[in-house]
Amino acid sequence: MSRDDGHGANVPDERKQAFGERYQPRYSGIATFMRRPLREEPAEWDGIDVGIVGVPFDGGVTNRTGARHGPRHLRDQSTLMGVVNHQTGVRPHDLAEVADLGDVLIEGVYRLDEAIADIERHYDRIAAAGIVPLTAGGDHSITLPIMRALARVHGQPLGLVHFDAHCDTGPELFGHKHHHGGPFKVAVEDGALDPKRTIQIGIRGPAEPLWGFSYESGMTVIHIEDLYAMGIPAVVEKAREVAGSGPTYVSFDVDGLDPVFAPGTGTPEVGGFNTYEAQQMLRGLRGLDIVAGDVVEVAPPFDPSGTTGLTGVQMMFEILCLLAECVDRKKGG
Repeated sequence: MSRDDGHGANVPDERKQAFGERYQPRYSGIATFMRRPLREEPAEWDGIDVGIVGVPFDGGVTNRTGARHGPRHLRDQSTLMGVVNHQTGVRPHDLAEVADLGDVLIEGVYRLDEAIADIERHYDRIAAAGIVPLTAGGDHSITLPIMRALARVHGQPLGLVHFDAHCDTGPELFGHKHHHGGPFKVAVEDGALDPKRTIQIGIRGPAEPLWGFSYESGMTVIHIEDLYAMGIPAVVEKAREVAGSGPTYVSFDVDGLDPVFAPGTGTPEVGGFNTYEAQQMLRGLRGLDIVAGDVVEVAPPFDPSGTTGLTGVQMMFEILCLLAECVDRKKGG
């Protein structure tokens, strides 16, 4: 006996049971990330391979706020995700035990440095539990504390494949280093990020004078015009070369996309790559040692249509497929 999965396909009862879930239409029930079980308490984390986490924080933005609403919106949109990547054939939930770990509790909401510390402590607990995190932001400042926690557990600086319109390696602003335009500069200075194993893809716009640290530290920067001159396969090849064989973080800022595809973001920049190209670049990272990923800067108030959230969560699904394959390889699958 089988049931419909919401797309007209049949879902065998054994697959329902393997997922540990009761079938229900996508528009019903409580929205969790990818319709996975909600496991908010550390006592419930045993056996979880990949934890999807929300970080509802945008205290580091330099202009338009709204990304604090990203995790809740992305959860809702994620109920539209299926169970298989049609191009790669990857079924992430067959390869790894995935759960929604809820949101980071940020007590220092109005104290920027304390908020960053709250996030870091939470990811210390996730990393100590051996869970691979996939994060929904929040602004890009949240990536720094996550990388700090993961670099400690892996015992070395991480590599980075970074999709964005901005390098986010800027200097202090208004007396603060913890802002969404500078997390990767601080991550290098803190020993959490290896600049020689960092590639930044899709860079463009008038903030270019702020990104001197990327070049000085040895990061590989691919501007949007370089991307189109090289072609997607060459960009993927370069990303794989730069990341190498070490532990690597994938960070996807939705403003890397052209605002036609992601208008709901704090710092939109016209002239970006499209959604298909983004999917091809992410899928091209299969086989790398990807230990975490995030999608950040989804600001729902600027996109009542929900297009940005749907796009963002599709990128989360692509990263989830990468993480699940890595987990499966390490298990000997």
